[in-house]
Formats: sequence, structure tokens, C-alpha cells
Amino acid sequence: MTPTGNKQKRVLLVMSSVDEMGLSGKQTGTWFHELAAPYYILTQAGFEVVLASPEGGAAPVDLLSMKSPFTCDNTAKFLTDPVAQYALKHTRKLSGIDVSTFDAVFFPGGYGLLWDLASNSYAIKLIRDFHEANRPIAMVCHAPAILRDVKKANGEYLVKGVNLTGFKNAEDSEIELLHHLLFSLEDELKGRGAKYVAKANWEANVVVDGPLMTGQSPASAIPLANALVERLKA
Repeated sequence: MTPTGNKQKRVLLVMSSVDEMGLSGKQTGTWFHELAAPYYILTQAGFEVVLASPEGGAAPVDLLSMKSPFTCDNTAKFLTDPVAQYALKHTRKLSGIDVSTFDAVFFPGGYGLLWDLASNSYAIKLIRDFHEANRPIAMVCHAPAILRDVKKANGEYLVKGVNLTGFKNAEDSEIELLHHLLFSLEDELKGRGAKYVAKANWEANVVVDGPLMTGQSPASAIPLANALVERLKA
């Protein structure tokens, strides 16, 4: 039975509200494929998906991710789907959501989250609470950066000794963006004691350790969403 007592399980999909990389002037937001693919995989599996963001309202999508070769069937479908478009333009404000009514949370990647979700007290508490309750926390690409400051009840960093993955320094460097970032996901999580597991650049890589489910790069969005579906249906 779900926390709500209803048969349909619910997944909270949390996006960034930031559309600019610090002072660089570079546009950013959520990476489109990492939003669209999980959205359809989860909804087609019969789950209710609710979009949320720190500020609520319209959440930005990275413009680069809306162009070839980064687009896919799911992104094309999302652009012409009135329900999906409405949800994107009217995301729920994270601080106003009763997260206890959700069975899982999914954080898509994109650079914007380094400037808001990574230091957002509601996101940090949500992750800690979900981890304590053994409810799945799925995070892809740059989203595991949000784990940086999450601590367990005993004061230890949540990622200490935990197997996980996320976007590599080498991947950021390949697209010449590492020097524009607020911090390095790979360096910070390793510094907190995480057992960071990486594969070749851009390769699909999903690492599961307890309730924490992480994906390395955009190619990991689909296998990560599928793994979450299997977890919720188990």
C-alpha cells in the first residue's frame, strides 16, 4: 500500500528553477531528455508523476538539450503533449508539497540544480527523509550533486561509504564547462566519502545502493527510470 492509501503510486519529479550558470551568462536548466524520458516511462507504467521546483511555476529547460543531436522521441512527444506542457509551466512549489504522500522521487539532471537544489533545505530534507524510510531516490547526471550536504541523523554524510555515480569531471571537461560550474559533483561526493563508480564518458551507467539510485550521464536516464519502475512494482 502506498503512503496515501491509494492504489496508484506517486513519483515526485523535482526540477531546478535556475536558467543561468552563475555569472557566465550561459543558459541552462533541466536537461530535456532527462525530464521527458522518465516522465513517460513512469506515467506509462501507471504512476502519477508530479513536477515540482524550488520556485514553482514554469521550470526552465536547457536550450541546448532541445536541439539535435540531444533530442529523442520522448522530447518530441513532450513538446506536443498539452498535459506535459501544462505540468512544466505550472510546477508545484517544493516547499508547499507534503512529500510523505509520494512513493519515490526522481531528480533529472542539468546544470541549473548546482545553483539551487544542491543547497535547498527542502530538497536536502526530502532526500534524508526518503532515505530513512527506504523510499527510492533516483538521480541522474548532475542531480547526485544534491547529495553533497545531505547528512544522516547521526551527523555523517549520507553518501559516506555509499556506491553511487554521476556526471564525471571528464564529461564536463569534454564539453568545456567544468570551469563554469559552482562545484564539481565528482570531487565533492568523493570528498564526502562516497564510493564513486564511473564508466566511459557518455556511457549508460546505473548504480543502486539501498534506496539511492543514480545514473551517470544522459544515456542513463532511461535505464534509471526503468529500474525505478521495477523497484516500485516489486
